Amino acid sequence: MSKIGKKNILIPKESSIKIEGPNLTITGPKGTKKLSINDKIFSSKLNESKFEIAPLQKKIDKKTSIMWGTYRSLINNAVTGVSRGHEKILELSGVGFRANLKGQTLNLQIGFSHDVNYEIPKDIKISVEKQTVIKIVGVDKELVSKIAADIKNLKPVEPYKAKGIKERGQFILRKEGKKK
Repeated sequence: MSKIGKKNILIPKESSIKIEGPNLTITGPKGTKKLSINDKIFSSKLNESKFEIAPLQKKIDKKTSIMWGTYRSLINNAVTGVSRGHEKILELSGVGFRANLKGQTLNLQIGFSHDVNYEIPKDIKISVEKQTVIKIVGVDKELVSKIAADIKNLKPVEPYKAKGIKERGQFILRKEGKKK
């Protein structure tokens, strides 16, 4: 039995789930998200403010248990995304490191001889709060995390002076420099 799969998904008042066979349409104040579940293995039930996913078979094997928890997490992430949204905050640390928005392009000055331009997808909103703080907001958790990872990979944090792009709250293992 999947511990995560057994839990019900609470649906906020402003959000709703529509079931059309294997397809789920989740709508909320932030947007709409479409998901599909394997209806040969799982059945879904919608009560007033609770959504439940359960396997069709009585005997549950390991693969079904794993997929049960995975589908439940995906649906819960979609409900959270359309009701509150997902966000990641990146911080730039280093002398002269800064970020600017130019239309649908994020312009980064991160210690190279040239500026690095990153094209922002249409489903994601990026705002530069300070010149060194980038806020990424969107409905899809996977896409928000992918954009954050792509931006972080442009200039990974180095372990000696901790210069680079990191996520807020990320721990950097610092190394000691060479000794005389």
